[in-house]
Amino acid sequence: MSALAWDTATPAARPATRAYPRRRRRIRGSSIAILVFLSMCAAFVAVPLYVLIVTSFKTMDQIALGDIFSLPTVWTLEGWWKAWAEVCSGMTCEGVSHGFFTSLAILFPSLFLSIALSSVTGYALALWNVRWANSFLFILFLCAFVPFQIIMIPLVVMTATLGIFGTIWAIAIVHAVLAMPLLTLIFRNFYKDVPAEIINAAIMDSGSFWRIFFEIILPMSGNIMIVVLILMITSVWNDFLIGLTFGGLGTQPMTVILANTVITERGAVHYNVDMAAALLTAIPPLVVYFGLGKFFVQGITAGAIKG
Repeated sequence: MSALAWDTATPAARPATRAYPRRRRRIRGSSIAILVFLSMCAAFVAVPLYVLIVTSFKTMDQIALGDIFSLPTVWTLEGWWKAWAEVCSGMTCEGVSHGFFTSLAILFPSLFLSIALSSVTGYALALWNVRWANSFLFILFLCAFVPFQIIMIPLVVMTATLGIFGTIWAIAIVHAVLAMPLLTLIFRNFYKDVPAEIINAAIMDSGSFWRIFFEIILPMSGNIMIVVLILMITSVWNDFLIGLTFGGLGTQPMTVILANTVITERGAVHYNVDMAAALLTAIPPLVVYFGLGKFFVQGITAGAIKG
């Protein structure tokens, strides 16, 4: 009865609670050092990027003054248009737009081949009793650290023997081969968290290798697929050496076109055009990263059952 009377009492009748001031947290010296170090790292990247962006919008008359940190007095998109449609790469003057569409044509088969092969291989090594699985994983682990330059000539001979050297498929296959060790390890570690009871129940329910993969495992793989997509898109799009080595004259990716535009300048160097071409080359992976970046850590840390 007394408890009921206490609850129905007016706020003024209740005893006042004593408020204690919040204790102010001190900034430790280690935190200041970390902030200074991170600020220096950010400036190391941000300052060149700032110069790159503002220079692309300047006219050549202002660039000739030499003040690289000043904002454009007249903002112009002339450098961007020339970089996209008019800049010369070797004997052709089609801009970096030609390399953009070639890079897209290289990207999609590279993604399909690398993800399809590595996901199935990781699934088999993680959830099925594969003979010599540990030995195969050890070999894959070693292959992940082999420099591309060591195996470049054998890959050239192999693609030439298959008759695909100088084509988009040669570049896509080489990307898939080089990415398979790392992606297989990623998929294998991700699928290893799937309880064995799920696979055993699926097998008892007449589930075959491929049926279990497509109906159970693949729907669980959304998080890790996003991680692999970000890694592969960044790797394939920013690649220069593979596209230069295995691509023909008409199959050069955007990075190769960008390098050729800088090398084959005629007369005065147009820095605004070069900066704009570099930004046009970097924008696609940046869009993918900022669009899907929030899922990256989630995909790395999440378990398969949470997918």
